[in-house]
Amino acid sequence: MNRFKIMMIILVCVVLLAVSWLVAITAKSDVDKQADFVSQAEELIRDGVIIRAYPLLEEAILYDTDDSLRIENMLKKIYLELIEQTGFRRKYVELLEKQMSREDAHSDVFMEAAEYHLSIRRHADAFEVLRDGIEKTGSKQLIDLYEQERYVYRINRTNYDLVMTGYNSYFQIQTDGLWGLARSDGSVIIPCQFDKISTFSMGMAVAKNGNEIFAVDRNGNRILKLHANATDFGSFSDNRVTLSMDGAWHRATSEFEFGAATFEEIGMHNGGNAAAKQNGKWGVVNLSSEWIVPAEYDEIIMDELGRSYSQSAVFVKNGNNVTLLVDGEQVGDVYEDARPFGDEYYAAVKKNGLWGFIDTTGNVVINYQYEDALSFGQHLAAVKVGEFWVYINVRGKVVIEDEFLEAKSFSGGSAPVLTDGGWRILSLVEFITIGGLF
Repeated sequence: MNRFKIMMIILVCVVLLAVSWLVAITAKSDVDKQADFVSQAEELIRDGVIIRAYPLLEEAILYDTDDSLRIENMLKKIYLELIEQTGFRRKYVELLEKQMSREDAHSDVFMEAAEYHLSIRRHADAFEVLRDGIEKTGSKQLIDLYEQERYVYRINRTNYDLVMTGYNSYFQIQTDGLWGLARSDGSVIIPCQFDKISTFSMGMAVAKNGNEIFAVDRNGNRILKLHANATDFGSFSDNRVTLSMDGAWHRATSEFEFGAATFEEIGMHNGGNAAAKQNGKWGVVNLSSEWIVPAEYDEIIMDELGRSYSQSAVFVKNGNNVTLLVDGEQVGDVYEDARPFGDEYYAAVKKNGLWGFIDTTGNVVINYQYEDALSFGQHLAAVKVGEFWVYINVRGKVVIEDEFLEAKSFSGGSAPVLTDGGWRILSLVEFITIGGLF
């Protein structure tokens, strides 16, 4: 190796050593600078001069060292002491958000943030924090707090003569014999002005005044008139509305285009399937008019809106016996009565005069103990205990304890409840402010 190459190698080694030394000195310098800021801040804190301590700690956390988290926690304590002064609430929340955004964020910081938001009644922020924390850490403590707080609710002040079970976050409401629509928070979008109105779907509902049947938009404007000689209609869903005409029930699209199939009776479509009656017997038919459950039963169990088939499950009745079919096969026991499955969780069934809950395998998940019950919707079920109705969660615990004269299933985070003053809409705060149950 010639002399030049040897010199170049020595030079490169010297440069690398110098760079390593500078890096080490700089890192040590950051630690020292941070420690100096903290030392000054701690002295001020001991003297009770926290208003001058917090800027020093804010400087200290700009350095990323192993001691940064401890210093951040010191700073949060100061922010909390000054929380009522301008700007410190924002500083505290921003620091919490910084800690929660880290990949290795501990469940404790999510708990701290959630409890703070709950303490100032900012439930929306608390639920968002809990959701994020549960997803990131799987903490049982966070899950327990979420379960404890998620049922905070409001009841709108308007009384109605009747409120139907919700669909697509809208409710059919009746006042003085006329019908309109309300949102899931109880606010009216279409005043009660029609003799009848359907469920709301695809930006429209079907309505009737006198002998006229027509479609309306969310503002109550007519957008289409039915010219066929129909006398009645059912719920509107899955781009299908059922219409009674010439002694039979027909199905039509949102444009009032009719299909060929007719039925003696038909329920509401749910996931493309509806209970239907033909030749005196009931079954379940799909949008293509194929019978996915043969029409050979005395009755198909339906809910208030006419839905019957969900989670591949349907309750059928022959004589006094109600049985559960899942994918066309019978499962579970024979029941005295039942409520259809919702889109999730369990169905209410009756045996020996009392109601309990089963899953789609037929297993009893909540024992028979209630005077009456509705199937689960959005993690909650209405049950009758004595003279009044309350709501339970999927563990069977009463979580909405107000006693209602009657109660209906949840949809869109809300449920109709009957009070002394009339029907009102109960809305879960979490669902209204965030947009969905976890």
